[in-house]
Amino acid sequence: MEKQMMNNNSSLCDTHSNSDPTSSDRPVRVYADGIYDLFHFGHARSLEQAKKSFPNTYLLVGCCNDETTHKFKGKTVMTEAERYESLRHCRWVDEVIPDAPWVITTEFLDKHQIDFVAHDSLPYADASGAGKDVYEFVKAIGKFKETKRTEGISTSDIIMRIVKDYNQYVMRNLDRGYSRKELGVSFVKEKRLRVNMRLKKLQEKVKEHQEKVGEKIQTVAKTAGMHRNEWVENADRWVAGFLEMFEEGCHKMGTVIRDRIQERLMGQQSRGMGYRLQNGEDNVDNDDDEYYDDDEDDDGEEYYDEYDDEEEKK
Repeated sequence: MEKQMMNNNSSLCDTHSNSDPTSSDRPVRVYADGIYDLFHFGHARSLEQAKKSFPNTYLLVGCCNDETTHKFKGKTVMTEAERYESLRHCRWVDEVIPDAPWVITTEFLDKHQIDFVAHDSLPYADASGAGKDVYEFVKAIGKFKETKRTEGISTSDIIMRIVKDYNQYVMRNLDRGYSRKELGVSFVKEKRLRVNMRLKKLQEKVKEHQEKVGEKIQTVAKTAGMHRNEWVENADRWVAGFLEMFEEGCHKMGTVIRDRIQERLMGQQSRGMGYRLQNGEDNVDNDDDEYYDDDEDDDGEEYYDEYDDEEEKK
């Protein structure tokens, strides 16, 4: 019975490998593999292309474990478990195959009933050390589907950004509560980084202040230029208006002074007439000698004293 089942499975595999997968109604099984460290949108776009290779596609994604990756490519940032989990949350992935082989073999294709392998066309060295392309075998049997890389993004590019701004990321994590030992930083380096970051913040504040001062200076200069142009255009009109107001003011002041002098003179004349009528001298044609002789009388002295007192009160 067991032997019969094995023969049936073998015949299924042979039928699967010999038939055209695109001619049947079943989903075309497409396989994509990689390391997928620091999973980013470049990875997601390549998987999207693989998923859309055919109208009805079942996408399997293989991911190499840490041991294989560190041996043939180098140390990863994320662990194998983290990389597997990242792939499971990608919308284009139907199935994740952990511990994927570095080199694809016929046995692996048959085991997972893979119809096509999707990857970019760049050659990847195999495990032999002879510089052979990992996908050379798949390309030779016509089961390779090319995808396009997304320019400007890659795991190596992200790592280079971190390395370039390493000190800033260390300081950020120190501020968040990580210890220098957790970050692999010596005591001296930690102090140096803190001093440098303070100096950088101070430089940023100085620069910000300079920019604000520069903006204010430009505003003042612009305003002054506008006022200068306005003055030049309207100088004649403003000067004429000022002189007209000055002339009018002087005329009014002169009129007031003249009126007050006339009032004072009329007041003095009215007081003199009152004095003469009081002493019975209603004849205005009297000689001047008689008029001035009366000035020596006592009544006259009282009058002038009274007049002086009134003047002082005023």
